Amino acid sequence: MSAAPSLAPQEGRPLSSSDILDNACALAARVREKDLAIEYDRLRRLPTDIAQAVRESGVLRMNMPESWGGPEMNPMEQVEVIAALCAADASIGWCSFIWTDSGIYSGYLDDAVGREMYPRLDMATSGWVYPVGQARRDGDVYRVENGHWIFGSGSNHCDWLVAGCTVFEGDAPRIDPKTGLPEWRVLMAPRDEYEILDTWYTTGLRGTGSNDYRADELVVPVERSFSFFDEPTRDGAIWKRPDHFLRKMAGVPLGVMEDAIRTAVEVLEGKIDRLTMQPYRDMPRVKEAIGEARIRHGRAKSYVFSSLEKQWNAIESGEALTTEVRADSLLSRVNAFKEGREVTRLLYDAIGGAAIYSHNTPFDRHLRDMQTACQHAVAQDKMVEAGGAMLLGGGIGHPLI
Repeated sequence: MSAAPSLAPQEGRPLSSSDILDNACALAARVREKDLAIEYDRLRRLPTDIAQAVRESGVLRMNMPESWGGPEMNPMEQVEVIAALCAADASIGWCSFIWTDSGIYSGYLDDAVGREMYPRLDMATSGWVYPVGQARRDGDVYRVENGHWIFGSGSNHCDWLVAGCTVFEGDAPRIDPKTGLPEWRVLMAPRDEYEILDTWYTTGLRGTGSNDYRADELVVPVERSFSFFDEPTRDGAIWKRPDHFLRKMAGVPLGVMEDAIRTAVEVLEGKIDRLTMQPYRDMPRVKEAIGEARIRHGRAKSYVFSSLEKQWNAIESGEALTTEVRADSLLSRVNAFKEGREVTRLLYDAIGGAAIYSHNTPFDRHLRDMQTACQHAVAQDKMVEAGGAMLLGGGIGHPLI
């Protein structure tokens, strides 16, 4: 339930959703003006000053509750913020949307425990929630031996690092009576209790520093763990359904597409064919590519926002979600990622040879970032299949959707 009004808010000056969006846009302009994303790509992580700038922008508090002094932003507002950051660099936006899960996770903890773990509103949580570790309960703690997790996006700069685990009793998984499945528990520990491994050598999203991480022996108090199938300890629409942490992800491809189209127009306006001396802007194939890219971006954006609004309105009013609303929330997100990849590829081809020079235009990075982003589970064909299964009245094979 919500914290008692007499409790003081967590540390951090008040910021509205519009303040946070303005700050995100200002940070994106700074990154774009100085071509800083080239450096993040080389480093394979975000530098400390940019991670700190994200904290100072207020982006990390988007899911912090009003009872703590947070803005409790709705998913449409969060998508806008992530898209603004990704228009400058997908890696910044990717890390940011993960770091903002601090507020979501805190809503599954006792409020006093959450306040102790998150004394400041602008704190980051990273990590892989899916149950690849094996945890055993020992009194008031969970113990994990030789745990190894993947995709620790932003783990170089986080405060808390989560570890998804299956709970074992002896040699067998404990069955959760609520789901009939092996018990899935998310353990939360300070970043320094893990070893961050240097594994992030990838096609794209290099600046996310999404390294593997491990722990020989991880000991986590029971109160610093949660299950997405537990009843949240906090009121508020954010915590009504466990899929909230997925909803903001569509901001990544929407932001990348927006910047790819903007930059393509700038480049093509002054580009001349060296053999025919014909301006590229007069070529039918180029004009068609720009128009098609605009259509695809607009179509994807409209589908994302309309589906999120329908879902959010139903959640806020306490209505049961229809099959169509649930399916559209899932499918619009998949579609945004797929369109993000196709639009960047379309514009990369329209630009021609100049697109390969990563220090001259962002097209090489955009293309690599979207190809890598589409390897995430939320963007794969199996999610399209899951959406189709919903509409056909079948099972979806994913416990959080």
